[in-house]
Amino acid sequence: MDIAFVVGVVVAFGALYAMITMEGAHLSALLLPAPMILVLGSTIGVGIASHTLRDAIAAFGSLGRMARGPRSTPAAVIPILVAYAEKARTEGLLRLEDELDSAPDDYTRRAVQAVADGVDAEELRTLMDDEIVTEAARNRVAARFFSALGGYAPTIGIVGTVVSLTHVLENLNKPDELGHMIAAAFVATLWGLLSANFIWNPIAGRLNRMAAVEQERMTLVSEGILAIQAGSAPRLVEERLLALTTYKPKKKKEPRPDKVTATGDAE
Repeated sequence: MDIAFVVGVVVAFGALYAMITMEGAHLSALLLPAPMILVLGSTIGVGIASHTLRDAIAAFGSLGRMARGPRSTPAAVIPILVAYAEKARTEGLLRLEDELDSAPDDYTRRAVQAVADGVDAEELRTLMDDEIVTEAARNRVAARFFSALGGYAPTIGIVGTVVSLTHVLENLNKPDELGHMIAAAFVATLWGLLSANFIWNPIAGRLNRMAAVEQERMTLVSEGILAIQAGSAPRLVEERLLALTTYKPKKKKEPRPDKVTATGDAE
């Protein structure tokens, strides 16, 4: 599980709380139900209105996956593909069917099955590329939904402030309450900016990043499988995939040589 999102949000709200405390303000002055309900509820409402219901359901359904983070780094599939290349080179492409049950995901499993079935290389590339494009488009829908919420929230916060200030103007005959009422009016703007930059935009950014990681992983699988089908040597397959990934696998530490004496002989 990748805790970057949780850590980042906690740090952001922690810094806000620290500022409130250092300024001598009270947290209860910001936790006003009325502006919070308006900003959060209306933001989600107009977000749903600007998309289809299926898009909204899919977006909120992606929150669990967003919190968990990527299943693995793209580089994690490289050893698996190299092992496939070694098996195909020594035992033939048909023997790759033995690896179907241990494939790391459905995309890899379908690609291996296609190679074992003798699908033409050009047709296989087209099928795999189409699946990558479709998956990327599906992931972008959720990211765009939360990005839209991040755009609506500040404006809705201003709407809430205008509504509250209208109420303030209706009570000019109560000067003792004006300060509190004006401060409460600007809480809506605060929550609009806060929710946009502390919640919705970070969610959208994380979903976009996860989509990029998944696309890179699928691309590595595609290029690796096609290289295996073409009969490339395992070493060349590994070098090709390492050149394509931004997630370089950790190098194994080489054992330290024994201490050398003054005469140059190892102890």
